[in-house]
Amino acid sequence: MQTSEINISVELDETKVPKAINWSASDSTADTAQPAKAMMVAFWDGADRSALRIDLWTNEMMVDEMADFYYQAMMGMADTYQRATQQTELVNDMKQFARDFYKKFRETQLSENK
Repeated sequence: MQTSEINISVELDETKVPKAINWSASDSTADTAQPAKAMMVAFWDGADRSALRIDLWTNEMMVDEMADFYYQAMMGMADTYQRATQQTELVNDMKQFARDFYKKFRETQLSENK
């Protein structure tokens, strides 16, 4: 059996806020750890039937980047749900929500910058 490892390193500032996030994977073609401004990791605990989540972001993560990140994450979750369940109607609803979320964010940004 083959094993693959994903390593995440989080550097914290003096108030324990993430200052830097770096990750590497044993199957990656990258030679060194890759930087990230934010991360979301979720695990399914089958015994408790609950999701365990780790959501972290650095002070350098801008609000517009966070909106892009969430939009792309929601679209990716919808694609994964489609592959796993073939529930096309629900997937379409999820993707529409993601599009509406992003559209509202953009409209809010435009109105705040006037």
